[in-house]
Amino acid sequence: MLLINHSNANFECGTDEAGRGCLAGPVTAAAVILSENFTNTLLNDSKQLSEKKRDILQPIIIEQALTFGIAHVFQDTIDKINILNASILAMHKSVKQLKPQPEFIIVDGNRFKPYGNIPFETIIKGDGKYLSIAAASVLAKTYRDAYMNTIHEEYPMYNWKQNKGYPTKEHRAAIKEFGITKYHRKSFRLLPEQLKLDI
Repeated sequence: MLLINHSNANFECGTDEAGRGCLAGPVTAAAVILSENFTNTLLNDSKQLSEKKRDILQPIIIEQALTFGIAHVFQDTIDKINILNASILAMHKSVKQLKPQPEFIIVDGNRFKPYGNIPFETIIKGDGKYLSIAAASVLAKTYRDAYMNTIHEEYPMYNWKQNKGYPTKEHRAAIKEFGITKYHRKSFRLLPEQLKLDI
């Protein structure tokens, strides 16, 4: 059973990101504030849910959240500031969209930087413990997947519709055959034998 609140704050937001380990596309974060009486038996860490269940949950979360925000940080920025900083930046950008602003932030994982003067706590595997983080994980994943499906149309040979930019054998084989696109993260190890890739 996932918990609704970690702190005693009236407006506590959960935040999470998707796409950290991908070779292409943005890292996407979401932040969500839920009401104290929000319940949903289906909601869990997005990684534990099928795509179908995530797609069912997305409109429910959007409709029932007190407020939510979603932000992409794209590959050019990831290459400049690294994936950890880009993930935190995406979370900050998603929190910034919340109205009202939260009084407390709970973050999935163990790394975060202060956002303004709002107190926060990082929670390892928080998306399996708190509803607001689980809701943020679902929104981050579904919005990022939708973006990857869109750019798949531009470069279908990488099959981003299926692999969403993750380093699958198929994705790496396509990089080897076709080279890289403007959506690939050049700072990432795109192929095991990186030296053979002409960037």
